[in-house]
Amino acid sequence: MVRKLAALAASLTVMASSAAPAAAEPVTFLPGAAGAGDPYYPLQGNGGYDVGHYDLRLRFDPDGHKVDATTTITAIAAQNLSRFNLDFSGPSISDVLVNGARAAYRRDGQELVVTPPNGLRSGSTFTVAVSYAGAPKAVSDATGEQGWIRTKDGAYVASQPDGARSWFPADDSPADKATFSFRVSAPGDLTVLANGERTGTGGADADGYRTTRWEMRQPMAPYLATVAIGRFVVSEGTVDGMPNVTAYDPSLADESKDLHDFTAKAVAWETGLFGPYPFSSTGGIADGDGSVTALETQGRPVYSGGPTDDLEIVHELAHQWFGDSVGVRSWRDIWLNEGFATYAEWLYQEQHGGPTAKKIFDRHYRKTGHFWNLKTGDPGQAHMFDEHAVYLRGAMTVQALRTKIGDKVFFPLLKTWAQGNRHGTATTADFVALAERLSGQNLRPFFDAWLYQAKKPRL
Repeated sequence: MVRKLAALAASLTVMASSAAPAAAEPVTFLPGAAGAGDPYYPLQGNGGYDVGHYDLRLRFDPDGHKVDATTTITAIAAQNLSRFNLDFSGPSISDVLVNGARAAYRRDGQELVVTPPNGLRSGSTFTVAVSYAGAPKAVSDATGEQGWIRTKDGAYVASQPDGARSWFPADDSPADKATFSFRVSAPGDLTVLANGERTGTGGADADGYRTTRWEMRQPMAPYLATVAIGRFVVSEGTVDGMPNVTAYDPSLADESKDLHDFTAKAVAWETGLFGPYPFSSTGGIADGDGSVTALETQGRPVYSGGPTDDLEIVHELAHQWFGDSVGVRSWRDIWLNEGFATYAEWLYQEQHGGPTAKKIFDRHYRKTGHFWNLKTGDPGQAHMFDEHAVYLRGAMTVQALRTKIGDKVFFPLLKTWAQGNRHGTATTADFVALAERLSGQNLRPFFDAWLYQAKKPRL
């Protein structure tokens, strides 16, 4: 009896011990990476989170071209974060809040390092609001001036590839797309344009400022975000039932007289080739003096100094499919953007009484020397916008592919690529795989010769 009671007590002790809750394992929080790993721009983008939305609120003062702004980012932590980085080289910061609580921060070159008061758990949604004020300055590198560009009466933005950080904090990787809201206040005699659709324009406040709101509801890479502030002649209409909003500085009237009508014509033509237009509005903005290149800012391209000709409009609008909706994950694949947009110019000429794409190809194929000195599929950071290697030879690669697989496969390939990767990102390897699947051919030797050899390919 005693033995049985002792055994029972021991058994109960074991049961009680096994029923006790295990101690929770400690959560380890680690810093997010300072860059997304792009081989051309190692510090561009950041690790540890994915952005879902940017809310940009900005007040522009023409006196000194100053802004007073707050950018609020909504993101999801991709790891347990002790701190994280944003790309920002803009004006002086006055405050940083994470989930509404003041956060510690420091600036390290182009990086803004934010340490929230508490760690952010993987999978959690958080907000970071950065308030700043001063005069934004454009970024310059081997590819040229980019970002916030001053004009006589205001400013416009053309940020490819590294200029978004000049005017708002961001995860400035082409691979991290998000939706955008813009709320821009400016003197009442100035017009404010941005990406997407205008959702409201308020009356003038006591200081004579008026606030205009725009929304880009489809995902957009930060480098494609734009605002334009100044005196503009604005035209509004529709194309295929969606808004077409164009604007030009009055000094660019001669260069821009066809911008509105030809934008509608080009969008309709390209929709027939590439499939449904990927955004909910279109248009264009002509501003500046031409010292900065035109850019395919999403939904509403910017033409610095006005469009040079109709083909430039065809080119920038083709980017809405190739480069904006279907974005690159890495800048070394920039030919996927520029080669296809340049080839759209060739197709437009072919179908509108000009030379065929084959004749244009043949003219360039006869070139010798430095025309063939770079690799189209990996030209290097300093040459990523090289006219010969990336634009022309990129388009030649597309034409050579058309010849190899035939029109019955080629034109469906264009639509399948644009629609299958809509609002996403892709790589050259993805394009090669799709072309092989649709054609039934082994195309890797072909693409290796055209993209990854610094010499003239054999026909």
